[in-house]
Amino acid sequence: MTVGHALATAATFVWLGMVLAISFIEAPLKFRAPGITIPLGLGIGRLVFRALNAVEVVWSIVLVVVVLLGDGWTRGAVIAGGVAIAALACQLIAVRPALTRRSDAALAAPDDISETRSRAHLWYVGLEAIKVVALIVAGASLLSA
Repeated sequence: MTVGHALATAATFVWLGMVLAISFIEAPLKFRAPGITIPLGLGIGRLVFRALNAVEVVWSIVLVVVVLLGDGWTRGAVIAGGVAIAALACQLIAVRPALTRRSDAALAAPDDISETRSRAHLWYVGLEAIKVVALIVAGASLLSA
């Protein structure tokens, strides 16, 4: 295994672990903690997801650089990595702005917060699930190469 291949494999699995830990463990549990109000949870969530997305962009750049160097990637890993990066791009370009507008409104008028999730939130979660599957496939493909 070359250094680039090892770096890509590590980046893929670290990225996967971060998404699983934050999106599927921390985010849902945060609102169940005692004393956490919806505005407080939204404020925390915005900070956490901004940081997660920034790190995800770094991991995706690492993967793109390693692919461009042609170091140990199978066709399946390239496609799966591309799907993960495309899902992240959709989240950042199309979904996050809608979620930011909704959280801005909720923070500005906390008494008018709707208890139902927005469609944008459902899109974000769906894209997270796609990203998780893609990262598992990419990582498994890298390990088998």
